[in-house]
Amino acid sequence: MNSQASKISNKDASDKTQANDLDQLAINTIRFLSVDAVQNANSGHPGMPMDAAPMAYVLWTRYLKFNPRDPAWFDRDRFILSAGHGSMLLYSLLYLTGYDLSLEQIKHFRQWESLTPGHPERGLTPGVEITTGPLGQGFGNGVGMAIAEAHLAARYNRPGYEIINHYTYGIVSDGDLMEGVSSESASLAGTLNLGKLIYLYDNNHVTLSAATDLTFREDVAGRFQAYGWQTITVEDGNDITEIDQALNEARENIKQPSLIICRTHLGYGSPHKQDTWEAHGNPLGPEEVKLTKENLGWPVDPPFYIPEQSLREFRKAIDRGARMELEWESLFRRYAGDHPDLAKEIQSMLQEQFPEGWDTDLPRFPADPKGMATRVASGEVMNAIALKIPGLIGGSGDLDPSTYTALKGAGDFEAPDGSSNYDAQGSAGGGWSYAGRNIHFGVREHGMGAILNGIGSFPGLIPYGATFLIFSDYMRPPMRLASLMKLHVIYIFTHDSIALGQDGPTHQPVEQLVNLRAIPNFTVIRPADANETRVAWQVAIETHSRPVALVLTRQHVPTLDRSKFASEEGLRKGAYILADAPGGTPDVILIATGSEVSLIVQAQEKLRDQNVRARIVSMPSWELFEEQPLEYRSTVLPPDVKARLSVEAGSPQGWERYVGPEGAVIGLNHFGASAPGDVVLDKFGFTVDHVVDAALEITGRKGMER
Repeated sequence: MNSQASKISNKDASDKTQANDLDQLAINTIRFLSVDAVQNANSGHPGMPMDAAPMAYVLWTRYLKFNPRDPAWFDRDRFILSAGHGSMLLYSLLYLTGYDLSLEQIKHFRQWESLTPGHPERGLTPGVEITTGPLGQGFGNGVGMAIAEAHLAARYNRPGYEIINHYTYGIVSDGDLMEGVSSESASLAGTLNLGKLIYLYDNNHVTLSAATDLTFREDVAGRFQAYGWQTITVEDGNDITEIDQALNEARENIKQPSLIICRTHLGYGSPHKQDTWEAHGNPLGPEEVKLTKENLGWPVDPPFYIPEQSLREFRKAIDRGARMELEWESLFRRYAGDHPDLAKEIQSMLQEQFPEGWDTDLPRFPADPKGMATRVASGEVMNAIALKIPGLIGGSGDLDPSTYTALKGAGDFEAPDGSSNYDAQGSAGGGWSYAGRNIHFGVREHGMGAILNGIGSFPGLIPYGATFLIFSDYMRPPMRLASLMKLHVIYIFTHDSIALGQDGPTHQPVEQLVNLRAIPNFTVIRPADANETRVAWQVAIETHSRPVALVLTRQHVPTLDRSKFASEEGLRKGAYILADAPGGTPDVILIATGSEVSLIVQAQEKLRDQNVRARIVSMPSWELFEEQPLEYRSTVLPPDVKARLSVEAGSPQGWERYVGPEGAVIGLNHFGASAPGDVVLDKFGFTVDHVVDAALEITGRKGMER
């Protein structure tokens, strides 16, 4: 389809095809199961499930490919409720179609330890694909899922074997479209021609506090057409024939993502609260629930009433889904017979297994006083890993030359030139198109973060995203959600300190490290040299249940001589004794991360000349260190050695836990400055002499120097 916009017009009321009685019964079942759950909890958002029930019903019963008894079936369609506040809409659909979610769980909506939390949570509720709630994130996640499907299809499909062939659907709201992350993601999706991405826009003209006239008057259709999307308008969100036609039209256009704009009415059917903000984020109230049920011809009592005829209709999804999955399994067996190597690779990915010896040929870097930037070492290591692990895919926020994150010879992920969205020969020399593994996100860090989460929801794919550490702030919402979902996502943050120099304080991170460390279930690793960087990458690949951030230097740092210093494998424990105090129990423990490790190495030598015994500890990861047994942690940082000094070119916040009340911290509690990097470091005290002076101060040796 060449046209960017299409519109399904309202027919005259006289000949308009209305939902038949069973359709209407099923739609109202969704509505009132949601209304009763919200009212029973005395908490929640009833308005959106009430108005979006018709579009959800058509999608789930006529188009969505899924198996309720096997939520993890790989080639299922993905459904995202980006407007996660309307979670009862999704829970109603999951229960009604036969997922392992009981009516009792519906009755315990928003209660302690229930499977029906206030917003959908991946890994908790069967059938929930992605954690949503922070508006706009689900929109970006769906773009990532569509990228993953397109990539896998291009890489593994072969003529006669479309073993990866599914759509990504979502329901999005006014709030989703207001958030900037959706604009970033939509722009990229249109550029990439992700034609198997279809969103239903619940256009109800009401936000939590007011009508959208106050805040959101833009031409949404025009905006998305400018992004390269197909837009289709459904003027009556209750007309399931219009919705059906719109979905069919969207599926036929495989060259453009589609936005179906459905004009709906928040809190549909409520005599006093329909089309008002009062139906958005609060229960209707007992009296209004009664009036709404009477208005739509629904029994007032009992609550949670589910007509048998309606339930039978929804539960057809069980047999339908089982049949579709069996057909797919039969196709895959035939595929495995004709393409055994590809099938084996897919199965390994699905089981998240790595090829034996995947890390045996990784670069090892010789000792070098000048050394190299850890961003450069990272680039060499990740390219070696990519040769063995086909699931590694990603890119940067338009910074590949600076972050060293391009996968050499792996091709660019881009829209194919041919008539098909999927170039099955792409990986065999016919042009990379969607088979390419280098994703160009553009200057869209927030969108990149959300897209990575969508890609990371696919087993076997390990997405990575790169930018400067200072711009990690743009990505913090999706990084938090990746941690909450325990996704295997890798972040590569370069230009990690004031040492980047002349770009100045706007680009010099100060508080970013402590901000990242504050995220639960999130691992931050700041390696000291090239060989620690290699081990950091190994840890990042092996860590399946949480995201990992690699924090890397722009400037060169010495590559340590490991015949003199402890093995870089100590990184796996978060902190390790790089070199112990000469001659006995240490007088002071010097602790550093990243580029500052070279400072404490030199400081140890100077302190030795003054008869001060210093232990030097490389601590690349607080999180990994905290996971170690107390016995190990006490070995590295003995409780009886009170004189401790940490050195890190970032905020000192948090270091008190490691240096204790009698220790000291060399850090930054102010912004940087524009000047050559070595000058900035010198002016702000990141010098060997300053480290030595601080160590002498806390050991009581200041003024006693020879």
